[in-house]
Amino acid sequence: MERLGRMDVTDSYKNDRYHRQTSLEAIGIDGQQRLRQARVLVVGAGGLGSPLIEYLAAAGVGTIGIVEDDTVSASNLNRQILYYPSQEGKPKANCAADVVRRMNPDCNVQAYRMRLTDSNASDLFGKYDVIADCTDNLATRYVIDRHTKALGIPFVHGSLCEFEGLVAVFNYKGSTSYEDLFPFDADEIAGFTQPTGILGAFAGVVGTIEALETVKVILGKPTLADRILLIDGLSLRFETIKTSAGVAQVTAFSASARQVDRS
Repeated sequence: MERLGRMDVTDSYKNDRYHRQTSLEAIGIDGQQRLRQARVLVVGAGGLGSPLIEYLAAAGVGTIGIVEDDTVSASNLNRQILYYPSQEGKPKANCAADVVRRMNPDCNVQAYRMRLTDSNASDLFGKYDVIADCTDNLATRYVIDRHTKALGIPFVHGSLCEFEGLVAVFNYKGSTSYEDLFPFDADEIAGFTQPTGILGAFAGVVGTIEALETVKVILGKPTLADRILLIDGLSLRFETIKTSAGVAQVTAFSASARQVDRS
């Protein structure tokens, strides 16, 4: 994929649009150029993908790919802020791409109406610099993990279950992989069911943090690589643990979160 040219910093529109970012010492014009040149593939355009896609477009990420095989339904609308009632039945990937084009005409957006599998992941991932996982099923997470690890592409992960959220960066400069933390279990995957209850605002919190980590990977800033951010949405407790602590500490956080009065 052809790289975008250097941003013309004399363009008054672009100066105004990104001024609040480029005025940050940690970003500047060079950082904005890195964002413009970046290619991010978002897998899943639902509750997590919606805020992530919007913030990447607003930040000036040059190329955004969106993998999503679902269509818009009424049950999506409490949290999937990319969509409207008039779009029920329409492909999410196309609707999300249209939002990006309206938000930022400078962004090159590609919609992929398909389900990610082992047979198509490598070819698709090879076109991108960062993969953002916004999926809601275990099988796809392991597909993303296997192929990003093999290709050496950073994998920014976000997930949530009711009021518990998790954000991490895997396979980044040799960091921990998803399977290192959560060993593959075929029986668990076969029996996996996604809880139906979800509050839109909490999906927005987790998706926005995932967007922040994606931007930090692009800019070469410190990330959650080899660490996990755990979030309890009801108590607003945030805890960062090292991946070396293993899944037991993740489980312990989850158990303590569930002791909160949820009435």
